[in-house]
Amino acid sequence: MAKSRPKYTRVAQLKSAEEFMAYIKSLNANLPFNPNLAKPGKTPLGQPLTLRSGKEIGNRFCILPMEGWDGTPDGLPTEFTKRRWHHFAISGAKLLWGCEAVAVRHDGKANPHQLMINEANLPAFKNLFDNLISDHEEKFGTSQDLLVGLQLTHSGRFSVPDSDRVRKPHILYRHTLLDKKFNIPKDYTLLSDAEIDILIKDYVKAATLAQEAGFNFVDIKHCHGYLGHEFLSAVNRKGKYGGQLKNRLHFLRSVVDGIRATSNIPVAVRLSAFDWIPFTKDDDGVGKPERLGHPYREAFGGDVDGIGIDLSEVFEMLRSFEELGIELVCITAGSPYYVPHIQRPALFPPSDGYLPPEDPLVSVARQIQVTHEIKKRFPNLTIVGSAYSYLQEWLPHVAESVIEKGMSDFVGIGRMVLSYPEMPADILNGNVLTRKKICRTFSDCTTAPRNGMISGCFPLDAYYKETPEAEKLKELKKNPAP
Repeated sequence: MAKSRPKYTRVAQLKSAEEFMAYIKSLNANLPFNPNLAKPGKTPLGQPLTLRSGKEIGNRFCILPMEGWDGTPDGLPTEFTKRRWHHFAISGAKLLWGCEAVAVRHDGKANPHQLMINEANLPAFKNLFDNLISDHEEKFGTSQDLLVGLQLTHSGRFSVPDSDRVRKPHILYRHTLLDKKFNIPKDYTLLSDAEIDILIKDYVKAATLAQEAGFNFVDIKHCHGYLGHEFLSAVNRKGKYGGQLKNRLHFLRSVVDGIRATSNIPVAVRLSAFDWIPFTKDDDGVGKPERLGHPYREAFGGDVDGIGIDLSEVFEMLRSFEELGIELVCITAGSPYYVPHIQRPALFPPSDGYLPPEDPLVSVARQIQVTHEIKKRFPNLTIVGSAYSYLQEWLPHVAESVIEKGMSDFVGIGRMVLSYPEMPADILNGNVLTRKKICRTFSDCTTAPRNGMISGCFPLDAYYKETPEAEKLKELKKNPAP
C-alpha cells in the first residue's frame, strides 16, 4: 500500500456519540448531530409533511432512485428488479423518489440492462407499481400516505445502450476535459436542436405512460452528468438550448410544458446542485483534480477554480422551478463518472474509481450544508437531501438533527437500502440497528455493473452472495484491470 495513501478513521470504529462528535470536530466538518435520539413516536423523522396539493407524506424518509443493471435488453424488469422494488416498499419510507432511473428511449440507456418505459413495457411498469403498493399495504396497513415517483432519464454522453457495452454518447457541446477523458473524437456530431425537440416529445410521452402505470409524479433527471445535467453547463453551445441560463433551462421548461399539456402528473427534479472539475488518480491512486490553466466554466454550481461552489445560477434555476410549479426537488452533487467522492462519499472506491482525497464525512457534510442553503432560500420548495449512507451507525443522529433544524424536508437513502432495506422502519420504531446489514461503502454495487454484472450488495446480502456474479466479482477485485 502506498505510504501517502490518506488514512481515515472508519465510521464503525467510532463507538460512541462522543467519539463521533469529537472526530467530526477534528475534521472541521459542519455536520448536525443529535447525541440522544428522540423516543419512538416523537422523532421528527416520523412527522408527516403535506404538499401544496394536500397530499400527505407519512414520514421524512425518502428512498433515492438508483440506476438498475438487471433488466432485460428490452428494458423490462426481472426478478432481481422486482426484489429491489419489494425492498423499497417495505423500507418504511413514505417517499419513493423515482424508484430507479428509467430511460425514455433505447439510445439513452446508461447500460444495456437499464429499465425503459414505452407502450410495450407499460404492463410491466403497472405491475411493478401495483406490487409495490400492495407490498407496502401488507407491511404497514395503508398506502394513503405513500408517494411514489418514476425517474425519467436520457444518459447523454454516458449512454451504453447495447449488449456490446460500447459507449455511444449524445453530447450537447465540446467539453474541454470530458471529451478527452471518455475518448470522444474531435469531429463527433453534437445533438441538434431538432433532435432535442424530438427528445422532449419522448419525455412527455414517457411521463404520460408513467401516470397511466399509476405513478404519483415523474422526476426529470438533471444530475450526475447525464443529459439533463449537461444542459445546465452548456454555456458554450449555440442556439436555443445553450449559452445564457434561460436557454440552458429551455429543455426542462419545454418538457414541463409538454407534460402539463398532455397530463396532470406532477413534475419533480433531482438536481446536481454543484459540480467540480473531473478528478483523476495520482501516482498513489488518490483522487486529484485535473488542471486547465484557465478558468473552468463547465461545472454548474461550481466556481471557476473547479473545486469550489457557486450557487448563484442554482438559485436562479430554483426560482424558475417555483414559476413552473415544481415543488419536489432532490439535491445531489457531481457525477459518479468523473467526481464520485463529492457525489457518493465512500471509503472504498469502485474498480474504476480513486481513493478519496478527503475524509468521506467531509463530503457528506458538504452536501448537507448545500442542501441547507437551498432550503433556507426556498422554504416553499419540498427538499430532499442525499449522501447519508456513509454515516452508517450515526445516520439516525444526523438525520434527526437535519429534520429538527429544518435543514431539509426529507432524508434520502440510496445504497444503504440495498444492504439494509428496513433501516427507515427500524429507526422510526426505535429499534437497535442491525450492524451486520449496515452498508460500509465497499462499492461492490458499482464495481459489479461497471464490469457487466448485475448490481446488488454482494458483501452483505446473502441473496447476491450466492449468485455466479459474486465469485466473478471476487476474482475481479483480486486481479483488477490496470
